[in-house]
Amino acid sequence: MIPLLLVGAGGFARETADAVRAVNEAGATFELLGFVDDDPARQGTAVAGLPVLGPVSVAAERPDCQLVICTGSPTDYTSRRRLVHRLGLPPDRYATVVHPAASVPASAALGRGTVVLAMAVLTTGLRVGAHVAIMPGVVLTHDDVIDDYATFGAGAMLAGGVHVGEGAYVGSGALVREQHTVGKWSLLGMGAVLTTDLPPGEVWAGVPARKLRRADVPAELLVTAAAGSPAAT
Repeated sequence: MIPLLLVGAGGFARETADAVRAVNEAGATFELLGFVDDDPARQGTAVAGLPVLGPVSVAAERPDCQLVICTGSPTDYTSRRRLVHRLGLPPDRYATVVHPAASVPASAALGRGTVVLAMAVLTTGLRVGAHVAIMPGVVLTHDDVIDDYATFGAGAMLAGGVHVGEGAYVGSGALVREQHTVGKWSLLGMGAVLTTDLPPGEVWAGVPARKLRRADVPAELLVTAAAGSPAAT
């Protein structure tokens, strides 16, 4: 069994812990050790029946363990990238977790550190990068390309041939029309319907989706190529 630490101890981390437990019920794979979190109030406590073993730096001190970065929200969806760069660990230190109730075909390539939760459906010919968060009920269809650090809220759906750029956040229930692009570090709001390309670093919402404002992300993220990321696989 592979010793596993979850980085972060919030909602996504607890969901990932339950996915790991489901994986183990289907056939023992991971020894789930607990969480690491920089919040001093959480350290030394138990979350979802697992200990919070200390700050994030503990993960770097355990070369025997694999990790999953379990952070990110619409208000701070750059956090997984920050933590990966801060830890500076090689890609093989990161585990990929796929809930057994998700549908992921052999033709779908998943990067290191990616989490796919229950009832997500990936169809055929997809490429999903590293450290991608795919929440319950997400549907990704043929030939979609998902870059590193992207996040999909529950029930988001992409038609075929969509490209979701590095770090983009696709909100719960959002729909994206085929052959369009969600630009890197952009945010598509809950329930939005995207029928055109969404430029990098913008926040769009509505039906059809329209620009609301610039995204609150560091400017350097919009000029840094995903191919140079240490998370690239």
